[in-house]
Amino acid sequence: MKSSLLYICAALALSGAGPATASPSQPEAPQTIRLVSEDVDRFWTAYDAVRATPDPDEQRRLFQTLYLDQSTPGLSAFMAAKGYTIDNWLHAIRRYPRYWETVRPRTALAAEALDRTEPHLERLRALYPGLRPAGVYFEVGALRSAGTTQDDKVLIGVEMATGDESVDISEMPSGLQRFFQTYFASRPLENLDLLITHEVVHTQQTGDRRTLLAQALYEGVADFVAEKATGRLPDLPYVAFGPANDAAIKSAFRHDMAGEDFSGWLYNGPGGEFGVGDLGYYVGYAIVSRYYSLSPDKTEAIRTLIELDYGDQAAIETLVAASGYFDE
Repeated sequence: MKSSLLYICAALALSGAGPATASPSQPEAPQTIRLVSEDVDRFWTAYDAVRATPDPDEQRRLFQTLYLDQSTPGLSAFMAAKGYTIDNWLHAIRRYPRYWETVRPRTALAAEALDRTEPHLERLRALYPGLRPAGVYFEVGALRSAGTTQDDKVLIGVEMATGDESVDISEMPSGLQRFFQTYFASRPLENLDLLITHEVVHTQQTGDRRTLLAQALYEGVADFVAEKATGRLPDLPYVAFGPANDAAIKSAFRHDMAGEDFSGWLYNGPGGEFGVGDLGYYVGYAIVSRYYSLSPDKTEAIRTLIELDYGDQAAIETLVAASGYFDE
């Protein structure tokens, strides 16, 4: 994949910059964000070199020089956000060669999602006129994240985000196999436009999220606003399971929500008390949707949700109280 420019006519207008000089008879040029995807090609070059030698020291040298030393700011941000080290990649390459060989042709398909993403970002701009620019970086990680953000960067792990049931996970331990079976059943490539939109919302949010409630609300806002922009939610188990089991989930979440342990509610895969992962996303979404439904000014409600300081626990508790979610 090569670097390219994704043109978004009004979706990501530059915040805080003066207007471009233009002739009155000429329309303003569309604003752009840069899609950076060359790290994907660099990864596969490094992968081939690593697989061609059995010497661990040479593998390390090759991967470092061919991939990490030439990284874009997106890859550097991805490493920082997910705690990646060279050992994470080398371990995954050595342990799961069938995975890499079967996912490889699919990683080239990620760019197709951008055509579907453009109208969503235009809609997002209409919902939230203060939208700031966000770059989209396609990266190859080491099986920890299909999508995350750091500051103004959307970071997509294409080795996960483009997979499906054809990808060979047979060399993985049973727990990881269960995770990927569930995840690939959600058709991540078909929903990559939704993921990108969700992550763009995250680039607009601020605040150090210390409690489970704050983190759940942070994710719930991204799910809710992305749904408003795209017309759908992700095809993941928590979306259907949550509403059907709301009372029990609410009771259990209330017990944990002031704590700093997210492991039973977020980024946890299947398992736990309910046998369904990421139920914190559902709780956050349920709070947000109730807050929005009760707000007379929908544009102001979206602005409040996105611009909430997620590090301000008092502000979070005020918004949650206004939703009435825990009163039901």
